[in-house]
Amino acid sequence: MDTPIVHSSKPRVAVHKFSSCDGCQLALLDLGEDLLTLAARVDLLHFAEAGPFDPDADVDIAFVEGSVSTPEDLERIQHIRRHSRLLIPIGACATAGGIQALRNNADAAAWAAQIYAHPEALSSLARSTPISSHVKVDFELWGCPVSSQQMLAVVNSLLLGVMPRDSADKVCVECKRQGNPCVMVTRGVPCMGPVTRAGCGALCPGLGRDCYGCYGPAENANTDALAAQFSLLGLAPHAIVQRFQSINSQAPAFLAAADKARSRDD
Repeated sequence: MDTPIVHSSKPRVAVHKFSSCDGCQLALLDLGEDLLTLAARVDLLHFAEAGPFDPDADVDIAFVEGSVSTPEDLERIQHIRRHSRLLIPIGACATAGGIQALRNNADAAAWAAQIYAHPEALSSLARSTPISSHVKVDFELWGCPVSSQQMLAVVNSLLLGVMPRDSADKVCVECKRQGNPCVMVTRGVPCMGPVTRAGCGALCPGLGRDCYGCYGPAENANTDALAAQFSLLGLAPHAIVQRFQSINSQAPAFLAAADKARSRDD
């Protein structure tokens, strides 16, 4: 990382919103008392969801939620990058385009024409893209939404003058730690856990459900092997495409896996 790690005793912080549902900002607000403690350790200059509003402020750390989906987004992310020492995208929209990136493989203009009386009034880019597609980022926090405790850990690391640690484990590891029976082995339910990064606490498998891949691809994700297993479980190629083209559809590992499955469906 070229940008110096924050060493200031009370760094300036901003939280910006792009095309998103606000869920990752709410994860920060959900810290409760921990957020009050955190607020005493930083100068929170911009966080419209919580009150402070100064989108043009020069800051040490800028957290960005949401994807770049409009011409205004594209201009604004460049501005934020110029005014931030560290820029950290948070959540699936900011790291992989999010749910709205599903339109990247569809006729978005046709969708708009079916929904809006005057679709010409809309101003959207041709694609919904991650923040890293347009500016240099210093760290990425994946998830849909991100975990409140992960957010706190990232800020605490930066306040200590060290870079946050990226999660290298897979959801399967979290299931093992918690003693969850594997839904794919025991019940034949297709599950994204073997290729998805940890961080959610194996929430869905812990409730007997399959993992949906909310936290994006894990390190060294063997998507070929998982796609083959999905096929053995009876999923058709188009259904395998849907598994990988969901919340983190623009993550390179999932995008490549979907393309391979799609080619078998042609």
